Amino acid sequence: MKQNIHPKNNVINVTCACGNAFETMSTAAEMKVEVCSECHPFFTGTQRFVDTTGRVERFKAKLETQKKVAEEAAAKKTKKPVKAQAETKAE
Repeated sequence: MKQNIHPKNNVINVTCACGNAFETMSTAAEMKVEVCSECHPFFTGTQRFVDTTGRVERFKAKLETQKKVAEEAAAKKTKKPVKAQAETKAE
């Protein structure tokens, strides 16, 4: 194993937005996080209100638009060979 190629690990203080702080090992000098195990809803059992108004509806509308475009493209593909065959028969 080569010597002096690995970064140095330090004991650092991690600070959360809720005010909780704890020590860990890292190559960074300091770390600030938004959510920790003290304030995360999974660990605390509480839910926070997240503003997701309209996200599902926008997704469904986008999905419907994509389906319509795909159907139109499929319809155009099936019509072209039929027209080509009809033109060759007429000649």
